[in-house]
Amino acid sequence: MDISEQSHKAIASALKEAIGRYRGNGEESVLTDIHLHPGQENGELVIYDDDDEVLARTVIAEWVNYEGDDFYTEIEPLLRAEVTALKEQGLLDKLSLMKPYSFVLVDDEKETVADLLLMDDNETLFLNDELLKGLDEELDAFLKDLLEK
Repeated sequence: MDISEQSHKAIASALKEAIGRYRGNGEESVLTDIHLHPGQENGELVIYDDDDEVLARTVIAEWVNYEGDDFYTEIEPLLRAEVTALKEQGLLDKLSLMKPYSFVLVDDEKETVADLLLMDDNETLFLNDELLKGLDEELDAFLKDLLEK
């Protein structure tokens, strides 16, 4: 899905507003996830914390009344790129959040669709399909081997 430069700026601005609440108050907040909830019908991106407190919101014109069945698949790379850009700009380095925490794409039922970024003390892990490729087969083989003994 292609979106305008204005929409990219709106997403970036909403993310910066959301993380701005966790800048430099000296004390680390206990937070495990920052949830990004895009609305397919109204085009609204709502960013909230673990307690469902809204941190920021914006409307993305290209998402309003999106007709496809692949909405989350289409927007996941867009949101991942915006969150990654925050990391690359160093904006996630000085937040007063206890690590690890993550940025998570969620659906209307607040179920996790994708983990966009995990911030850890040692390093940043970018979670994607390549990381988990073949895991099911390896676990199945391990379980089969274990049960045969």
